[in-house]
Amino acid sequence: MWNLLVQTFTWWNSQTMGTRFATWRLGKRVGEDEFGNVYYEGGTSSYGLPKRWVIYKGYAEASAIPPGWHGWMHHRTDVPPTKDNYVAKEWQKPHRANPTGSPQAYRPPGSLAVAGERPRVTGDYDAWTPGN
Repeated sequence: MWNLLVQTFTWWNSQTMGTRFATWRLGKRVGEDEFGNVYYEGGTSSYGLPKRWVIYKGYAEASAIPPGWHGWMHHRTDVPPTKDNYVAKEWQKPHRANPTGSPQAYRPPGSLAVAGERPRVTGDYDAWTPGN
């Protein structure tokens, strides 16, 4: 019952009812990544390419798609990583959750969240005041 309510009233958790119906009707399961996200293909876009989509496990965050699946999703390759024995390059970093709004967020010196004074930079100026 909880899943039904979540799929009816939120778009950021897994899939909506419309996506569930479209996936059931048109989708062909292609594979699953190490995070539990499931990838589908089906139908044809206006460009003549097959439509591809992902059903996220839990919160929908596009940066959670691994590099191999990202390439497949954006039609850089026609072979999904599960059939290609894909190995990530050394320069491709693993997913890291967006820290914005959390204690791990970047806060430079002098920002409102951190004590201290912002370092002076070349773009700084002294405002004009009358009589100076």
